[in-house]
Amino acid sequence: MEWIGAGSLLAWLWLLLGQGFFWRTDVRLPDRRDPDRWPSVAVVVPARDEAAVLPTSLPTLLAQKYPGRAEVFLIDDGSTDGTGALARELAAAGGGLPLTVASPGEPEPGWTGKLWAVRHGIALARERTAPEYLLLTDADIAHDPDSLRELVAAARSAGLDLVSQMARLRVATFWERLVVPAFVYFFGQLYPFRWVNRPGARTAAAAGGCVLLRRETAERAGVPEAIRHAVIDDVSLARAVQRAGGTVWLGLADRVTSVRPYPRLAELWRMVSRSAYAQLRHRPLLLLGTVLGLALVYLAPPAALLAGLAGGAPVVAALGGAAWAVMCGTYLPMLRYYRQPPWAAPLLPFTALLYLLMTVDSAVQHYRGRGAAWKGRTYGAP
Repeated sequence: MEWIGAGSLLAWLWLLLGQGFFWRTDVRLPDRRDPDRWPSVAVVVPARDEAAVLPTSLPTLLAQKYPGRAEVFLIDDGSTDGTGALARELAAAGGGLPLTVASPGEPEPGWTGKLWAVRHGIALARERTAPEYLLLTDADIAHDPDSLRELVAAARSAGLDLVSQMARLRVATFWERLVVPAFVYFFGQLYPFRWVNRPGARTAAAAGGCVLLRRETAERAGVPEAIRHAVIDDVSLARAVQRAGGTVWLGLADRVTSVRPYPRLAELWRMVSRSAYAQLRHRPLLLLGTVLGLALVYLAPPAALLAGLAGGAPVVAALGGAAWAVMCGTYLPMLRYYRQPPWAAPLLPFTALLYLLMTVDSAVQHYRGRGAAWKGRTYGAP
């Protein structure tokens, strides 16, 4: 047990200092100034059965205070709850930016539904306005009135081809408070924002809820066609842009929030498990390594501490306690960002255990033929 405790402590010291300072939450939009000329923007919103959240999210897009030309394209991806009609009603009642609602029909083979809708929205925007930038944002994302202005100013000031913000997710229920901050924390651990944003980066990632993309770069990268099969479309998009020579920036949001509720553990479980095994490229060895890694990094510290205290092994207890303390310290900034109490930090091992089980369940569902299931569609490995 002493070796396990030592290994866990060494792992946490490496994560603290050598993983791009992933635990810090100060990566926000870079310094920006208003451009001499505001470029045109097309806002593309793929939407499938989103009537429950549209009254909160869509009016915030239509109300954007943007000095240049901007238009919203909501692409109704086969909804059965009146999403398209509701969007038209909201636009008629509230005014603001022009809204076009269209439906592309069922996706062709090899396409995920979301990317099929994005493809249709980009094509429609190109016909209508030939925009210089595309804002790809999900139907559950609400934007402050100056969100688009700030995104464009950052992209122009820093010469960025892709600017993405990780929307602040909802944390209202017990399970949301327990699981959601850890979701963003784990994402940052996999894709440290500082690594993504440095010149010549080899790490590429984006947050699909809010992506501002230069249209010329999108065409050069061949997106969305080049990533049409991707379940984790945001990371795939960033990689495609990077391969095409584009510059990518990713950070946390101050003006962008998700309004989608996850009141029960079951909804959060589905949200994570639908793509967890796809993240591991459907490889059993990567799954095994992930399970062992999560156990060593997150489960071993409290286990070593308790075992050392129970068995009269002070060295084991000290190693486990030290690793657990470093873990809690790295989690505190994310808890502050989500306005959660610091006493929630020691619960991270339990949350990590939930994520471990969600990942294993994702693999089980894949081998049962249920793959990445979302809103009535199932996607297998490409």
